[in-house]
Amino acid sequence: MDVELADVFVPRPGMKVEKTSYIHADSVFKTVIAMFAFAVVVLLIWLGIQLYMSSLPAFRALGFWDFIKGTTWDPVSGVFGALPFIYGTLLTSFLALLIAAPLGIGTALFLAELSPGWLKKLLQPLVELLAGIPSVIYGLWGIFVLSPLMAQTVDPFLSSKLGFLPFFKGYPLGIGFLTAAVILAIMIMPYIISVSTEVLSTVPVPLKEGMYALGATRWETIKKIALPFARSGIFGSIILALARALGETMAVTMVIGNTPQISKSLLDPGYTMAAVIANEFTEATSDSYLSALVAIAFILLLITVLVNAVARWLIWRTTGVR
Repeated sequence: MDVELADVFVPRPGMKVEKTSYIHADSVFKTVIAMFAFAVVVLLIWLGIQLYMSSLPAFRALGFWDFIKGTTWDPVSGVFGALPFIYGTLLTSFLALLIAAPLGIGTALFLAELSPGWLKKLLQPLVELLAGIPSVIYGLWGIFVLSPLMAQTVDPFLSSKLGFLPFFKGYPLGIGFLTAAVILAIMIMPYIISVSTEVLSTVPVPLKEGMYALGATRWETIKKIALPFARSGIFGSIILALARALGETMAVTMVIGNTPQISKSLLDPGYTMAAVIANEFTEATSDSYLSALVAIAFILLLITVLVNAVARWLIWRTTGVR
């Protein structure tokens, strides 16, 4: 039986209370909160419409699919192709996720299940601090520390040992897809660690104690109780990290090489969608040039929405959580 707030409210002696006033206040509160939620959806739709309208000149002049499939970016000649930027964005983002996800989940398991209390209290604020560092600082660190390290140690090693593969052919420049992916992995790892640690910490203790009572080892308890219970939250942390990687600008711009090309080698320089917008927006003197950059922003928005939709579908398929 439904119980309204006015039915359970007990007024003080001598206090006059009208039941309808509480019902009215409750309906007003629901309406205001619903408007807040609806405003987020409206904002996203409005942003997409504005980007699409500003992109129409480029799509009409070049063709939507021709613009996406084009591999030449020559603003002087008025030739614009977005495929190198789409390729660079997806490659660096998923490669960064491939690096960051195992390390992040492993760190979260250690903090939530294996770490002493004092060590968890020490490490967790440091992880959250990493998430708050501005991307330009990561970019400077990438230029002065990571890039020389990649050029002098990592890239030559990969080229000499795995050079027979097309992914590691080329001259070790220290800048390129792999360097950008590494710095992206460092940037998105705190999101995976923080969210996954909090989710793993909510696993009911009686469930784990029951496994221990049955003779299970710590690894078996983590595998059969902690990970299945926290699976949806861990997937959510990976989605959050992927969204950050797709839209990252400054740090990637400073270490990827900013060359609009499609290359199988991870050692070669490349370009991303966010980087080309940041680099060339102030140089866009013609309407077609500006419209092409806005069109790239619109495609980036579509990719982000599509990736998040697919990720949510995967979560639903694997965990049953909508």
